[in-house]
Amino acid sequence: MMFRKMPGKRILFAVMLTLIGSSAANAENPDISSRRASERTEFTNDEIKDGFFKIALKAELQLDGPVDRIRKFDGPVRIFVDSKGLPDRRPEISAVVADIRSRVNHLDLAVTDDRQAANFTVMLVSERDLKQTIRARYGSRKATRIEQSLNPECLSGIGKDKLYRIQRAEVILPVDAGEFTFYDCAYEELLQALGAINDDRSIPWTMFNDDVQMGFFDVYDQYLLNALYDPRVRAGMTRAEVDRVLPEVLPAVRTWIGSVNPVRGATGGHVSDAQPATSVRSAGGTAPANGYRASAMNSSPTTTNIP
Repeated sequence: MMFRKMPGKRILFAVMLTLIGSSAANAENPDISSRRASERTEFTNDEIKDGFFKIALKAELQLDGPVDRIRKFDGPVRIFVDSKGLPDRRPEISAVVADIRSRVNHLDLAVTDDRQAANFTVMLVSERDLKQTIRARYGSRKATRIEQSLNPECLSGIGKDKLYRIQRAEVILPVDAGEFTFYDCAYEELLQALGAINDDRSIPWTMFNDDVQMGFFDVYDQYLLNALYDPRVRAGMTRAEVDRVLPEVLPAVRTWIGSVNPVRGATGGHVSDAQPATSVRSAGGTAPANGYRASAMNSSPTTTNIP
């Protein structure tokens, strides 16, 4: 499950098989616009690989024991949005989902109105009902552990099978905690529930960092998600297995990223290792893998498993 804290860092922790979150808005939030304008968009292969191994293979907290494996959906992902708070953010979630789908190749992602057909649920609640929702969803014992680790602001989780294929995912988002917070939580929690499940402070240009808030789908994280959903990267792979296929995967990912980000300057060109990073840092955070992820008040997000 992943949690997010505000303002502050995010922490992602995973619990196996329990539970396993262009602008989405018409008028972009100025905090998002300023981050978008200053984001770094070109990265070396080594920088992409380093982030991929740390974010897609690891998890900050795995209650079922450490397992460094790829976790991802291997079929269509259908998202049902359960709106229980005001304002009604369903249109914004649909826009976020469409944005993610347009930027990740080989990912069949869409919103559905059929709860039974969905394998991914986004619960939209008021900020005051967040803790109650977590407690009702995950039970008193797990909720207490979550609350003791972080003061959650938003949360996501995944449930996987024995082959590390994500079978279901869940995200809980507050709708009335502020415009920037909503988008920052929405992008991060949805992407982590797709398999980018760890959080790592050593990577300064990813939203999956306790000290970084984005509010949009930045270019570096597009690299990570596109590498994850390349068909050559399969659920259950180890680091060594992924390392063998990444030299084939990254050129295709670079071509795709360049095609979907022409204005933002993401090209397929390789950048020298000596190029300085222009990272975006802010108060905010992320959370880890096969399990729950959440963001917490005055802290950051976390990951956990779906009950």
